[in-house]
Amino acid sequence: MYNEYLERGNNRLIIYFDGASKGNPGKAGAGVWIKKEDGCEIARISRYLGEKTNNEAEYLALLLGLREAKRRGSNSIHIFTDSELVEKQVKGIYRVRDHGLKELHKKVIQSLKDFSSFEIEFIPREMNKEADFLANQAIQKRCLKESTQKGR
Repeated sequence: MYNEYLERGNNRLIIYFDGASKGNPGKAGAGVWIKKEDGCEIARISRYLGEKTNNEAEYLALLLGLREAKRRGSNSIHIFTDSELVEKQVKGIYRVRDHGLKELHKKVIQSLKDFSSFEIEFIPREMNKEADFLANQAIQKRCLKESTQKGR
C-alpha cells in the first residue's frame, strides 16, 4: 500500500517529533509520529534514550524521524516540532552554542541532505500531542520496567 503511494510520486511525509526528559538531565524519551499528507499514519516510534537533557532528547527524536522517513523511501518531508530552539537552530536562525548539542545538530543537518526538500515548522505543544505522548510513554515504560525489576 505505501509502495503504491511512493510509485505515484506522493512521497512527501509529515513528521511530528518530541523529546522529553524527567529532570534536566534525566530519564529521557523520544516520540515520533509520521503520516502521509492525506493523514494516513505511517509510523509511531517511542524510544527510551537514557539520561539526556530535554534539548538532546529533542534532537535525538528528530534524528529518529529522519531515519524512519528515509527508510520509508521519502525524499520530501515536512517536520513539525514544539521546540522553538531546535526549529530555529535547524533553520540557522539561532547558533548552536551548547557543546553537547553541536554534534547532534551536525547529524541532523547531514541527515536533511538525504532529502530533496524539507520544511521545519514550530507548532504549539497542544498540536504535538501524539509525539509528546510517545516520548513520555517511552520513559514511563522504562520506569515501570525498572520498578518491576527492583520488586523481584
